Amino acid sequence: MKARMVIALLSLVGTFVALYLTLYKIGVIGQLSCSVGSCEAVNTSQWAVFLGLPVAAWGLGAYIVMLCLALAGIQPALEESRAVSWALVAVSSWSLLFSLWLTYLELFVIHAICMYCVISAVIVALLFIASVADLRTRAAGGGRREARNLEPGTRDQEVETAGII
Repeated sequence: MKARMVIALLSLVGTFVALYLTLYKIGVIGQLSCSVGSCEAVNTSQWAVFLGLPVAAWGLGAYIVMLCLALAGIQPALEESRAVSWALVAVSSWSLLFSLWLTYLELFVIHAICMYCVISAVIVALLFIASVADLRTRAAGGGRREARNLEPGTRDQEVETAGII
């Protein structure tokens, strides 16, 4: 469950970053506050739009999906769900690949770096790592004993029933 809380927190931070860039791209914010790099050069390039939507809006959508999945995954009914874990890995994998592509474009095509894009890329990489860690925990059957908060010396009824104790 800890990994899903980390995913929720990172997704929330990413949502704010992507929202800021989306608001700039659609004209709500007049100028980006960017102390490092060339954020405006990146965000006004031809590569700042994908399939008719600002790239930042795609990121915003991905972060919101990750946030919703992580929050759903910490609810008691879904806390052991491998489906939630697989969904988190799928969304974070796609996001990581897309982010790597955008970073390539910044470095080798646009020849400008946006500090907010770099922050978003780092967040996406951390989301991927946390999502894989969450999946590995679920695949190993981890979290069950932890979720029950058994006290030392207390017997696990499920394990005892299975004949292990």
